[in-house]
Amino acid sequence: MIMKGQKINDRYQIIKSIGEGGMANVYLAYDTILDRNVAVKVLRGDLATDEKFVRRFQREALSASSLSHPNIVEVYDVGEDNGQYYIVMEYIEGRLTLSEVIDIMLQITDGLSVAHDAYIIHRDIKPQNIMILDSGLVKITDFGIAMAMNSTQLTQTNSVMGSVHYLPPEQANGKGSTLQSDIYSMGILMYELLTGELPYKGDNAVEIALKHLKEKIPSVREKLPEIPQSVENIIIKATAKNPKNRYADARSMNEDLRTCLDDSRANEPKIVLPYPEFDEDRKPKSSNK
Repeated sequence: MIMKGQKINDRYQIIKSIGEGGMANVYLAYDTILDRNVAVKVLRGDLATDEKFVRRFQREALSASSLSHPNIVEVYDVGEDNGQYYIVMEYIEGRLTLSEVIDIMLQITDGLSVAHDAYIIHRDIKPQNIMILDSGLVKITDFGIAMAMNSTQLTQTNSVMGSVHYLPPEQANGKGSTLQSDIYSMGILMYELLTGELPYKGDNAVEIALKHLKEKIPSVREKLPEIPQSVENIIIKATAKNPKNRYADARSMNEDLRTCLDDSRANEPKIVLPYPEFDEDRKPKSSNK
């Protein structure tokens, strides 16, 4: 595991983790030679000994380094340091505004409503599967692991699909997916869009999956006090451990998003879910705390 303050290739000093993926982790680092912040993508330690993944990682680095365009992140350096394969890239600082996040989520839930109306679960909602055109139009892609709810495959257990950072507790537990599984992933995505961070982090997929199962989602308003409670409530409801406490489908979430910035909801009380959510028939309640 790479620690804060550690230097890669005796040059890139790690400041903090800024992203985790299935293949690599990304860190904000300080380039001690050129006196600038950079993003360093490091192949995960458990994959660094797998020749197939190393080759794939190196191919990605070579492809990216050959591109030069204002809309493509620039690659500065590629290398290996004591078995750690890394790519050094341009660091882009910035966060989406609240209205931009709500607009993106409105478009995602609107599009997914069509799928849910047809009883189709996407099962892999994550940033990589959300495309934003220059016009601002959001498109959902990669329904590759989606399936109709009435498919016999839905009875399968012990097959955890999707990306672990956005994985609903029921999928992590091998119980299969429902429409509410997509709702959970959208709640995690909304959290990440607002804060720039993932709510659950870990050294491996199992550790992260266990956090989805057992840990409450961190408070968005503790990180960003200016966020209205009505917006945090959407994330709390979407990421409930118990699917019955979530929105029924994407259309229901979309309807809540449409009014979350209205003045009439400015002093909305915080939703407090029973925790742990053992009783499946319990409903969320509100609190003025």
